[in-house]
Amino acid sequence: MAFVDIKTNLEWVSTLSIDRIKENIRKTSIICTIGPKTNSAESIKQLRNAGMNIVRMNFSHGSHEYHKSVIDHTRENATMYPGRPVAIALDTKGPEIRTGVMRDNVELPISSGHVMIFSTNDEYAECCDLKVMYVDYKNITKVIEVGKRIYVDDGVLSFEVLEIHEDHVKVKALNNGKLCSKKGVNLPNTDVDLPAVSVKDENDILFGVENKVDMIFASFIRTAQDVRDIRKILGEGGKSIKIISKIENQQGLNNFDDILKESDGIMVARGDLGIEIPASHVFVAQKKIISKCNIAGKPVVCATQMLESMTFNPRPTRAEVSDVANAVLDGADCVMLSGETAKGSYPIQAVQMMNDTCVIAESVICYPPLFNELRAMAPVPTGTTETVASAAVSAAHEQNAGCILVLSTSGDTARLVSKYRPRCPIITVTRVEQTARQIHLSRGCYPFIYDQPKDEDWQEDVENRIKWGIHRASELKILKSGDPVIAIQGWKGGLGNTNTLRILATP
Repeated sequence: MAFVDIKTNLEWVSTLSIDRIKENIRKTSIICTIGPKTNSAESIKQLRNAGMNIVRMNFSHGSHEYHKSVIDHTRENATMYPGRPVAIALDTKGPEIRTGVMRDNVELPISSGHVMIFSTNDEYAECCDLKVMYVDYKNITKVIEVGKRIYVDDGVLSFEVLEIHEDHVKVKALNNGKLCSKKGVNLPNTDVDLPAVSVKDENDILFGVENKVDMIFASFIRTAQDVRDIRKILGEGGKSIKIISKIENQQGLNNFDDILKESDGIMVARGDLGIEIPASHVFVAQKKIISKCNIAGKPVVCATQMLESMTFNPRPTRAEVSDVANAVLDGADCVMLSGETAKGSYPIQAVQMMNDTCVIAESVICYPPLFNELRAMAPVPTGTTETVASAAVSAAHEQNAGCILVLSTSGDTARLVSKYRPRCPIITVTRVEQTARQIHLSRGCYPFIYDQPKDEDWQEDVENRIKWGIHRASELKILKSGDPVIAIQGWKGGLGNTNTLRILATP
């Protein structure tokens, strides 16, 4: 049954077959965290060949010198093997609460029902034991309530608050475990008043500006003001750096609409989110966040534990593969690997598995009904550029186009085309290298860097770029002879002038 004959998604799903020939062009971008196992030019080359689009540096670990080496290896790779740009993302540590250091730095077993004190008194910072555990958040006694839970070590230990005093809270352990030094503390369903950007975060962001990273993954964003604070730190030198806000707690969910307006994109950071809210609720948050981003036309990343078992095993669990596929079906623009590529034993295989899973998932999406839903929710009146982008996707469906080709400086037009989720690739021809790298955030966008000199005749320059883009796509076997190409361009040079749609044929 052809796409044009399909009226509903249910009808389309009922026709699926495991023998369906998969499309060979992945639209969902893959983000890989670089760590000790992969921080070399050769490893980054292998990850890139396996399908990596964006390098992630996790600033919860490592020095500036270490992360500079990641940047250098990535750019060395781009110089040695030009053709497909790889973006660089800086993931901030963000505000966090931690326990103190255990006396003699030992681990002590704790039993369910054990009663102890969590203190903000600095005299306990280096001598914690089973009686008193130091917590470095001074206002915990002001924001916590009796009966609330406190989670330690990513939820491995759970405590119930019994009493609240001026500089400590009395708690009861709810399960067996071990007390260890410097573990993270979560306060679910509690509004904390930590600053969105710590001194470390500010220094890290300025490091990113100095080294020209492409995007910031901003941790623990709770309000729109947090995003504005980061943009202020980026300043004039970092004004082109994209801010991807990580939603990791209830406050972020409560203020999501305002956060989305201020952000360039969103990450569903399911690790801490699954501690802050019940784990059974995370999938609801994921679907809601992704849907709102799709409606707004802003990139959204799905992250955390996607192929977690491949940190140690050569093959993932079936549930993990389904998780990746369902993130794609939900509408994620990017999927992310963390420990799998940072410290795992099978980083290349993990990327290959994610690549293959994304391709299969994308091949079973019913695109026309999805396009109709997105178009029905578009703002009215719609801007000229978005109107052209929507029309291009409609034409691509009707023409069974091989690609939509966009001439772009900022990437905005390509992102708007991506919003309407065409079945075919979006070839983005640009002279701006950072635009080419950043466009990986949007599903289906393939950046081609056009490095030829500008023709003095503007229209001639447009024709040259379109012909070059079609030729390059043909070389890469994205297009074949006779394929219709939907080309989008402006009526004059500069930003914001896109208003022309043309239908061309591949030579």
